[in-house]
Amino acid sequence: MKKISFLLLGMIIAMPAFANEYGEYSESYNEESYTTYAPDYDDTPTETITTRTSERARDTYAGFRIHKNEHIAFDYDIHNVGNTTVKNDNFGFGLNIGNRLTDNVKLEFETLYTGTSTTKNSVDYNFDVWSNLLNVYIYKNFGGAVEPYFGVGLGFSGLWSDINNTHDSGFELSFAAMAGVNFALNKYVDLNLGLRYVDYGKIGHENATTKIDATEIYIGAAYKFGLFD
Repeated sequence: MKKISFLLLGMIIAMPAFANEYGEYSESYNEESYTTYAPDYDDTPTETITTRTSERARDTYAGFRIHKNEHIAFDYDIHNVGNTTVKNDNFGFGLNIGNRLTDNVKLEFETLYTGTSTTKNSVDYNFDVWSNLLNVYIYKNFGGAVEPYFGVGLGFSGLWSDINNTHDSGFELSFAAMAGVNFALNKYVDLNLGLRYVDYGKIGHENATTKIDATEIYIGAAYKFGLFD
């Protein structure tokens, strides 16, 4: 966890060097001026006309994230006997689509997959997790390109387990808390780095339950576009 914390801190310190005035989250305008002249008389201008056209705000985005699970934990609790915690470092991936509601608030839907396969104490453990979260982020903008943020997420996860060829599944309430940094590569593409905790829920077994949670570092990219004039 220390290496993750130092990485995030380093990104926060370094990213202001990339800050530029993109103005990608508000309408931008292009102005053109031209002068009209009286016909057939002289070169005296009669009127100067300025036209102003607006560019659609790029407040909607779609992207992907790659998750590095730092000790995703599967706590297998056998009732009245004891528990075994399976921890494993692995990767997951997800897709997301969202909208900037205000200058400081984003609303996002995210779907992601992760899981593990390992053996402990001669028992084979296989878990698959498909999570769907509605996330809300609070941002602070610096110079138009750099945005530290924190957020929370709530949703449901599909959970599947195979423990020594015994199969179980569940559909559970999940929640997440995250913090990180978003910065604009240009007015079309954002890069995102963050750290989060996710509680995926529990799977019920015969005479046992498995609680699944994880601390994750993630990196992703998003393409920004406008839906409405």
